[in-house]
Amino acid sequence: MSALDTTTLLDQRRLLMVGGKGGVGKTTTAAALALAAAERGRRVLLVSTDPAHSLSDAFDREIGDRETALAPNLFGLEIDPDHEVDAHLDTVRARMARFAAPDQRPELERQLRLSRQSPGAQEAALLERITTLMDQDDRYDLMVFDTAPTGHTLRLLSLPEVMAAWTEGLLRQNRRSEELGKVLSHLTPGRDVDSLTDEPEQRELADLDDRARGLAAPLLERQRRFHRARRRLQDATHSAFLFVLTPEKLPILETERAVASLADAGIPVAGAIVNRVLPDEAEGAFFRARREREQRHLADIETRLGALPRHHLPLLADDIQGLAALEAFAARLL
Repeated sequence: MSALDTTTLLDQRRLLMVGGKGGVGKTTTAAALALAAAERGRRVLLVSTDPAHSLSDAFDREIGDRETALAPNLFGLEIDPDHEVDAHLDTVRARMARFAAPDQRPELERQLRLSRQSPGAQEAALLERITTLMDQDDRYDLMVFDTAPTGHTLRLLSLPEVMAAWTEGLLRQNRRSEELGKVLSHLTPGRDVDSLTDEPEQRELADLDDRARGLAAPLLERQRRFHRARRRLQDATHSAFLFVLTPEKLPILETERAVASLADAGIPVAGAIVNRVLPDEAEGAFFRARREREQRHLADIETRLGALPRHHLPLLADDIQGLAALEAFAARLL
């Protein structure tokens, strides 16, 4: 087993995604890593997309949907999915109201009400907020996300292509000006979206009428942002993915599938943290039986995840809650 160098990750990366199956200690690990980086002098934002507000539980204090100082150099944020959906739909409402005739507005409101309850609405709003935060990384030296990479991240990677198809259909149905055809050429997969900020494309947008520009510009900006996020996630010098798992069958299988999915998407995984390994001093018939089973699972981890650097953490006697406990846990991570 190659050792996971968490110190180098904390010192050199700008984005750290911590994921894993529920109940394996993912939030505690993310919080401890963020605290360790802050103690090493980096300005850190720790972000949770979990509506259960588990970061508040880990730090034993209220955090909520605002950037909150937790320790020197460390700030926490718990994204509220419902708030994100409402904010996103308010933006859509204000934008579309400028183009909708008075008799069309009741139907617009009906569609927005339906959109709020639609499957995927919360996830789309969360991804919108995550990519916006990633675009603001100049405010922090490191951002640590307590999230599920197999869900959010893989969808994030596919969004530029999904948006290309969706946007093209939307603009074709609603355009009143043939000049919108120029915009569609920018919304195709594979185009170098950074070039959209260059002068020729700016001239093309400037040539559109006000209605066309009002529809096209936000969509282009959004797609550029998703592309930038994808590039950052695929850059191993900028971002790192860490999986947290326990030596049990289901977390092992889920982690193996997640690592394979990220590899297919071109996202490197920096390593795995195997949590709650029985300490050597655990005694008695019960612990002997547990240790025998655990050794089989650890061997399975070696077989399935042998290429990943790993770090083992022992099962602790007490809960990890509050700064002092997180600092002690962080010391074990380093």
